[in-house]
Amino acid sequence: MSAPNSPNGDRPEFSPPDAAQETEFLQRAPGILNDVLSRLTAANQSLLQLNGERIGPGAFPGLPGSLTPTAANGPAPTGSPPPAATPPADPSANQQPTQADAAQAEQLAAGVEAKELPKKTVEEWLADLDGLVGLAAVKAEIHRQTAILRVEALRSEAGLKSPTITRHLIFSGNPGTGKTTVARMVAGIYQSIGLLSKGQLIEVDRSELVAGYLGQTAMKTAEVVKKAIGGVLFIDEAYSLNGDQYGEEAVNTLVKEMEDNRDDLVVIVAGYPLPMAEFVAANPGLASRFRTEIEFADYTDDELVGIFESMAADADYDLGEGAVEEFKRQLARQVRDQTFGNARYARNVLEAAIGKHAWRLRDVAEPTLEELRQLLPVDIAPDPPEAVDWPAPGPDAPQADAPQAGPPVSADGSVSAGGSVSAGGSELPSPTGESNTNQPADTATGDTPTPEPATPDGAAQPTAPAEDPHEERP
Repeated sequence: MSAPNSPNGDRPEFSPPDAAQETEFLQRAPGILNDVLSRLTAANQSLLQLNGERIGPGAFPGLPGSLTPTAANGPAPTGSPPPAATPPADPSANQQPTQADAAQAEQLAAGVEAKELPKKTVEEWLADLDGLVGLAAVKAEIHRQTAILRVEALRSEAGLKSPTITRHLIFSGNPGTGKTTVARMVAGIYQSIGLLSKGQLIEVDRSELVAGYLGQTAMKTAEVVKKAIGGVLFIDEAYSLNGDQYGEEAVNTLVKEMEDNRDDLVVIVAGYPLPMAEFVAANPGLASRFRTEIEFADYTDDELVGIFESMAADADYDLGEGAVEEFKRQLARQVRDQTFGNARYARNVLEAAIGKHAWRLRDVAEPTLEELRQLLPVDIAPDPPEAVDWPAPGPDAPQADAPQAGPPVSADGSVSAGGSVSAGGSELPSPTGESNTNQPADTATGDTPTPEPATPDGAAQPTAPAEDPHEERP
């Protein structure tokens, strides 16, 4: 039976869906929503243009077939079977980026800028690497990687076959251990060898890869990788991409871009050791592409002192007498766990010292060159804690109770029952002349009872009962 026409005669009236249709719709709702969002992504900055098309039940793929409107919005033919439900389309399947997509992707990644590196030879880059303080294991591994890739490039130039060697790297270590600095040198070394066409460095973290909506994250990540092609993409704290669908979308896009541009792109992911191991293990596509992990150990105290001195010299400052010793004292007080800043700590101390140095010279009209260059221990020492000026107690402030005097205590810690203690700790005789040593204490009150007076023959006299003040006297 066909649905009756509405009063205006323009569109049919549909009966409410039954329970089975509602269940089917709820099952397909996530796919429908994903399809709608993907369609609206390209028009995020413009008004939605419907172009005169009538939107109603069944306008989007995935709605139940019985709710799909018929041609020309007329009533459904009597006895015609409902069309089969269309599965939700994959928004990424066979979808070519439009000009609007490219413009939006460029806008999403507008804050990511490439850092151009100076042109140097391989030997010069390796010399800069060897000049860094510490990092002996890191230097040895970079030298080994450089030799492998250099020979591979020479074999390719000679027309020889070369096995595909994964050039992507994992830098694991605590903060301030030189991961970013070494990444810049790796980019320069790879460019000098000829493995990378440009040699620029792109430094990003999660915020530069993940967008506010699903679909936008893939576009943003792809645009960031596009800027890094020909150089090195350095992702700091890459493990933060674990745990949600936005980060997963960024990782999936990254894996695809790494495969598509494997001949002219190097990706370095960095972070704490344990989270980085979990990050790679949680993404099967990454495990096969990151085969080399370089561990950055924490700096020793002597290495941090050398870094501090090097930073001061690079900034045209001299460390005066006692300044290095003061830095060592401050360093010894630091907790050396995974949150310790390593070289960042040395930089923070230097920056604070420079500020104190300027404040110390604020009243010097014409400081000498030595005064302008020299940092003293007082500049490096931390500021003393500020004294708290507590207000004086007012007249209404509660007063502390005066301590009550207890029984005398002898030098050996024993309490005298009679009330006197000698200087040597022995008990003095009581006023009655008798020793009170054997008088038992009242267990209920803790007091020692008063001894009864003795008769001449030594017998104790009975104590008179206490008088009742309320008793009537004759």
